[in-house]
Amino acid sequence: MKGKVQTVCGLVEPSSLGRTHTHEHLFMEFEDIFVAAKPDEKSFETCDFTLPNLGWIRQNPYSNKKNLHLNTQEVKAAVMKEMEQYKKCGGGTIVENTTFGIQRNVKFLRDVSLTSGVNIVAGAGYYLTATQKKHTLGLSVEEMSKSITRDLTIGCEEAPDVKCGIIGEIGCSWPLYDFERKSIQASGETQESLGCPVMFHPGRHPDAPEEIFRIYTEAGGDIKKMVMGHLDRTILDLTALVEFASLGTYCEYDLFGIETSHYQLETSVDMPSDAQRVQRIKHLVDNGFEDKILIAHDIHTLHRLEAYGGHGFCHILKNIVPKMLDRGLTQEVVDKFLISNPSSWLSFSK
Repeated sequence: MKGKVQTVCGLVEPSSLGRTHTHEHLFMEFEDIFVAAKPDEKSFETCDFTLPNLGWIRQNPYSNKKNLHLNTQEVKAAVMKEMEQYKKCGGGTIVENTTFGIQRNVKFLRDVSLTSGVNIVAGAGYYLTATQKKHTLGLSVEEMSKSITRDLTIGCEEAPDVKCGIIGEIGCSWPLYDFERKSIQASGETQESLGCPVMFHPGRHPDAPEEIFRIYTEAGGDIKKMVMGHLDRTILDLTALVEFASLGTYCEYDLFGIETSHYQLETSVDMPSDAQRVQRIKHLVDNGFEDKILIAHDIHTLHRLEAYGGHGFCHILKNIVPKMLDRGLTQEVVDKFLISNPSSWLSFSK
């Protein structure tokens, strides 16, 4: 696998990926993250996606149960259509970060890839403790590593003829649970063995990324193959952001399209706008980190799909790239975010 990228349809050359979004979900179930609505708004928990309800759902995305299911036939059809549009819009590859605990479906990912012509890279490993079953929570580091290795080198248990191409997203809380600490260690050990790319979902605290970095590297994980996701909502101080980037990992801004400042999962955080994301990325570029930046939408709820009133998977290519160019980033630098940085990260080093 050295020097190649592993998609759900097999190994490909890094040069064939094209424009790549490095953190998306095409099929998943997120109800373990459900947030109860206020007593006088309980009816919205099960409401449909109608115009009178859409504003409330956008403000409270984790309190509508239907919004947390990207796993119905209706949604699969909508995702398939959007992937075809993404290809027409100039998209080449999607990294699909659904891991164990939120209902990964690699068979569907392969069907989408074969139908749309979009390369899809699937993720191995484990999501948050809150999404796991009792038997999974008891796994040892060795058992986790063995399972991840199988998914990357032999085939997934649910689809033996489909292999994953990254470890992650590895779900981490703040503070870390013991299961998540073992999951990070297993990811580092497996990465050292296989030379594969790794993606982390940090807890919602500015110190979370550095703690994950320490555990991962102490387990043997390669810094150059590590991505820290969700920096949009995690490290808000610009000085701290540059200090973290100096560690050498890839820094991912992957919540493009979310324009609601209210962040249900951590109300102390003001979710940045797309304009602010671009400003922070430019700050990283101005400090010399243009080769370590990745971007995506992390679509994981229905309301962000076009069919349900959202921005869809083409938002970055249609709207964010022009904004980046308007704000002083060059086409060469933007192409690094979308083409050369993803292909470098996704290539196996062993």
